[in-house]
Amino acid sequence: MRHYLMVRPAYFDVEYSINPWMDPAKPTDTGLAIAQWEWLRDLYLDLGHRVELLDPEPGLPDMVYAANGATVVGGRALVARFRHRFRRPESAAYAEWFARHGYRDVRQAQWVNEGEGDFLVAGSRILAGSGFRTDPRAHREAAEFFGLPVVGLTLTDPRHYHLDTALAVLADDLVVYWPEAFTEDSRRQLEQLYPDAVLAGAADAAAFGLNAVCDGRHVVLPQAATRLAAQLRERGFEPIGVDLSELLKGGGSVKCCTLELRNGGEQQ
Repeated sequence: MRHYLMVRPAYFDVEYSINPWMDPAKPTDTGLAIAQWEWLRDLYLDLGHRVELLDPEPGLPDMVYAANGATVVGGRALVARFRHRFRRPESAAYAEWFARHGYRDVRQAQWVNEGEGDFLVAGSRILAGSGFRTDPRAHREAAEFFGLPVVGLTLTDPRHYHLDTALAVLADDLVVYWPEAFTEDSRRQLEQLYPDAVLAGAADAAAFGLNAVCDGRHVVLPQAATRLAAQLRERGFEPIGVDLSELLKGGGSVKCCTLELRNGGEQQ
C-alpha cells in the first residue's frame, strides 16, 4: 500500500505559460479536469492505496500538480521553493499541511527545489533533476536533509522540464526513462546505475508517458503511451492507462498529480 497526497483541481486553468505545454490562448475545462482527476484518485483507492487531500486555494491553478510541492522521506518533508512567482505561494500551503499532520521535520528548501518534480526516490538513493527548474545546489541540500545520496541528472529538452517527465522509478533498482531528455554525462550515469532500465521511445515521451506512478506492480501512466505500456507488460508490470488530457494542458499528468508520503506523519 502506498500513501499519496493530492489536490483537487477546483481552480485549474491555464492563465500563464511557464512550460512549453501551457498556452493561455487555448480554452480549458475545469469540470473535465476535475472528472479526470477524480478517476485517478478513485483508481488509487481501488488499488488499495491511501489518498490524503490538501485543499486547493483560489488563485493557485497549478496546485493540482501536488508532486511539485515537496519531497517526503522517513517522515521528513522538504517543502518546495518554486522558481516561478506564480507558484511560490503554494509552498506555505504544503508546509502548513505537513505541520498539521504531525510530520516531525518540515523545512522549506533554501534553494529552488520543485519537489518530486525533480527529486525521485529510488530505494536508498534520490535521483535529482536540474537544467530548467531545480537549482543544482538543492541537490546537496536534499542529501544533507534526508541523509541519502543524491544523483544529479541534467535535463536538456524544455518539454521535459522536470525529471518526472523524463524518468519514472519502477523499483529500488529499476527505472524507465527517455535517454534523449538527458545530457550525455547523465545518460552514462543512468546506464551505469540501471543497466537493465526500460528505455522509452520518443512518441511515448512526447505523450508524457514517463510521468507515471508505480506501486511495485501496477504502473499508472497516460493512456496514449501505448508502446511503453507494452514494454512494461513485458517486464512483468501491470500498466493502467488513464486520460488526464485536460491536465496535460498545464504540463502535468499522473505523477505530477501524485505526491508520495513515505513513512511519516500521524497518518502513517
